[in-house]
Amino acid sequence: MDVFCTQCGAQAAEGARYCGKCGAPLASGGSSATNEQAVSSASYTGGAGVPDPGVSDAGELRYAGFWYRVLAWVIDYVLSLIVTLFIVLPIGFLYGLMMIGSATGTEIEASAEGLGHILGILIAWLYWTVFESSGWQATPGKRMLGLRVTDAEGNRIGFGRANARYWSKILSALILFIGFLMVAFTRRKQGLHDLIASTLVLRR
Repeated sequence: MDVFCTQCGAQAAEGARYCGKCGAPLASGGSSATNEQAVSSASYTGGAGVPDPGVSDAGELRYAGFWYRVLAWVIDYVLSLIVTLFIVLPIGFLYGLMMIGSATGTEIEASAEGLGHILGILIAWLYWTVFESSGWQATPGKRMLGLRVTDAEGNRIGFGRANARYWSKILSALILFIGFLMVAFTRRKQGLHDLIASTLVLRR
């Protein structure tokens, strides 16, 4: 009967009284089902007694599928649009007032529209990069669905990697959105932008 350490989950040598990996005393006897349960528990908690988000009972990373990510993007798009409108409209209005008397109505409209585009790009960039590199490791849309963005080992990413991931989405879009569709077909559910930035999107 195989015996496993209840502390770290390592398989112990037959007849051993202590674990060869962590040195913990081994329980004598016990059913194989109990030992298997200990291994599963150790893998899930990482040996610390706290479940590791994004890790399955088998100790494997749980990748977020294509439709989960599409839904998260839709939520984030709506939220970022609302944030953009609340910021851009007042600024555009004040900007237009400042130009009255020094420019025509057409010039004011064109200038305000250009300012709106610039602010929209800036807000979208900060929305995705700041949230994904924060302690949340996710935008609000991803967080609602229990998703998080990590590096290739499942760790939190920094602002630089979040930037690389964000701007790489332009390439994913330019090639007829094939870079996004790759999520449905790659082994680790990575889009082209994920491969470029070495990131993963995991499910909790």
